[in-house]
Amino acid sequence: MKALRLQQSMTLDELAGRSGVSRAMISRIERGEASPTAQLLARLCSALGTTLSRFFAGEQPEGKPLLRRAGQRIWRDPDTGYLRRSVSPDGTGSPVDIVEVEFPPGARVVFEQHQFEAGFTQHLWLFEGRLTMTAGEETHLLEAGDCLFMRLAEAHIFHNQHDAPARYAVILNRSKV
Repeated sequence: MKALRLQQSMTLDELAGRSGVSRAMISRIERGEASPTAQLLARLCSALGTTLSRFFAGEQPEGKPLLRRAGQRIWRDPDTGYLRRSVSPDGTGSPVDIVEVEFPPGARVVFEQHQFEAGFTQHLWLFEGRLTMTAGEETHLLEAGDCLFMRLAEAHIFHNQHDAPARYAVILNRSKV
């Protein structure tokens, strides 16, 4: 987080103003004293002009086309417990990122609308369970096998109101369409 902020010659106060996250919280995150939730991290990434997928990829040298499961980065949201696995090989130059998510029963995550991501799109392909997805003004109940297309600039609410975990892939396209 700090490296991205400094690359852009951005102060803590500027990042706080752009993201709506307090300067103190940003400082704690940068020092490794706090683990941000998915919602908070998405706000910081948007203010830094990047996506969650690119944030987790970091600066990668030219990559290999194969990324084995054992080498895929995993992150758990400290608030909801959802598990995010970065599936796509880094450093390939592809505008597409694939993320696998295990979303626990009862979990709910809200991603606010972000201007930076205008033109970016994603597909959510549900493998197991059920998931209530709100994209912009529309709400959809997804069941196993369903695929939902969304624009990242819209607000999104992921909600698992069911007793079983939901497992899905997010296919993010960072090309402006």
